[in-house]
Amino acid sequence: MDIWIPITVFAAFMQNLRSALQKKLTGSLSTGGASFSRFVFGLPVAAVYAGLILSTSSDEPPRLNTLFFVYCVIGGTAQIVGTALLVGLFKHRNFAVGTAYSKTETVQTALFGIIVLGEVIHGQALVGILVSLTGVVAISLSRAGASLSGLARDLASRPALMGIASGACFGIAAVSYRGAALSLGGTGFLGQAATTLVTVLTYQTLAMGVWLAWREPGQVTATIKAWRVALLAGASGALASIGWFTAMTIQNAAYVRALGQIELVFTFAVSWFYFREKSKPSEVVGVVLICVGIILLVV
Repeated sequence: MDIWIPITVFAAFMQNLRSALQKKLTGSLSTGGASFSRFVFGLPVAAVYAGLILSTSSDEPPRLNTLFFVYCVIGGTAQIVGTALLVGLFKHRNFAVGTAYSKTETVQTALFGIIVLGEVIHGQALVGILVSLTGVVAISLSRAGASLSGLARDLASRPALMGIASGACFGIAAVSYRGAALSLGGTGFLGQAATTLVTVLTYQTLAMGVWLAWREPGQVTATIKAWRVALLAGASGALASIGWFTAMTIQNAAYVRALGQIELVFTFAVSWFYFREKSKPSEVVGVVLICVGIILLVV
């Protein structure tokens, strides 16, 4: 088994945990404050990890350069904007359509990877990405009570365009992070990924801190006061990011993001086996399609 596969599964699991912890923060913090907690409390964890990797590795160290910082800023900004667009969707009545369109992230990641990095998506992998995308969209529509006809009919609506833009931002971020790591040179993918992660988190912490101080005074202080839960959310988020950045340094970002959709399978399994919640047939079909797509991707 290629090493990027278990690393990606680990990242998806930790992201699921981070999302659950972040929901607890929304009661006392704004959406921006909850997002900021990921960065400000995740940065120390990532910094310690990077320090250990770089100080104990015998590989040639990464070489910082201008292109690296450009990629980090573009990726970090795209991720923040993508998150803001996704959150903004919930203000619209037909937000489900936009959310479903945001799931085109994997396909858009593949396109940006071809354009920016010249990476090729092989036939079976492309089929796997499309099959898993169909499963994700099916689950999204089922949970919101929407339909495929509505999805096509509302293509030009504001929520749909916001969803597509959100997916594009996340795709740009993924490709940028891979580009940043690869631009460092060196001989160790762990050092490349760790250096990229710390740089991106530092930029995002500063950018979000300045934004909150300007637009939402008091949220930075409130985030610090909520450190007990925020620290756990930040730490789990940092562990997830370590997994994502490492996997994307090793493998095509589109493959990593497609496999990362296994997070939905984790969520489904917990609701089905632990909470004993009933699932709609379309949700079951969606999970099966995701699993089939993942198998096509990794075999």
